[in-house]
Amino acid sequence: MSLTFSLFHRPGSVLFLDDDTEYLDMLGMVMPGHWQIELYSRPAAFARRMQGEPARWEADAAAQLHMIDRWRQGQPLLPQMLRYWANHPQRHQLAKTSVIDYTMPGTNGLQVLETLIDWPGSRVLLTGQADEQVAVQAFNQGLIDQYVPKQARDITRLLMGALRKLGQAAHPRVNTLWRATLRTTQQSILQIPSVAQALQAFTEKHWVEYVVLDQPFGLLGMDVAGRCHWLQLEPVASLGDLAELVGSAGLGLETVQAVALGQRLAAVELHQQLSLRGPVRTAPAMPMGEDGTLCAALFTLDPADLSAPIYPYRHFLESQGGRAIHDD
Repeated sequence: MSLTFSLFHRPGSVLFLDDDTEYLDMLGMVMPGHWQIELYSRPAAFARRMQGEPARWEADAAAQLHMIDRWRQGQPLLPQMLRYWANHPQRHQLAKTSVIDYTMPGTNGLQVLETLIDWPGSRVLLTGQADEQVAVQAFNQGLIDQYVPKQARDITRLLMGALRKLGQAAHPRVNTLWRATLRTTQQSILQIPSVAQALQAFTEKHWVEYVVLDQPFGLLGMDVAGRCHWLQLEPVASLGDLAELVGSAGLGLETVQAVALGQRLAAVELHQQLSLRGPVRTAPAMPMGEDGTLCAALFTLDPADLSAPIYPYRHFLESQGGRAIHDD
């Protein structure tokens, strides 16, 4: 069974290329406000935007690989990830998905997509009625990830659904990098359908960015305002071990018993890795999934807990200004 839940997720830019400026204006108005949208009416302007994009993806992947290499040398990933978020605000500008109209003056959408050599993002083709067979062939050949017929009555719903699905999908290369940091037992837990569905629902509701970590086991997430959270995951079978760890950390018998019963979780390793002040934090436990094998607890990290401030995604969106059409 393969992992359906992405181990590493972040927002990215969605680029639209269509010579119909009225249609682009409509897209700019109806796309969700928390999406970074870029609108292009000419292939040349789109090409300039995408120039160097594969190199930027490579540089970002190299930064992730360096973190994992340091983890193999004994440095925990959790503080490294917080530093990555603080030091790489440009990651939000990476072009994650391109949506391109098939029929344009002097070219077509597939020809434009063919120029995106080594760009690892998702490709969506907008088609007219006469182009649908071409789109089917392109999809079957792996040239595009999705196609959406422009003549469909519910075109906006179809397009947004496709973009959400592609945005949530695990990027093969990045997912492989982070999967190597998880133990086999942890991967098995994440493959449980109800667990994967519960985590997907939780992350979509609360965060714009997250990563799954191995030790401690859980998800480090960030919301649109730049607040960081730790969702600790604890297999029910290991609650006794955690209770012993809680006792050795100096917490009282009542807390130890609550952990052993799965009523509360304690962030002992989070406390150690971030050198947090004060007593080890605890939080109410909640089931994660429907089969009773996993529980979770949410811990919020205060700005004082971080070694460096993190640029909020909300501020990034505000800095981009309005959704104007690029035509030069």
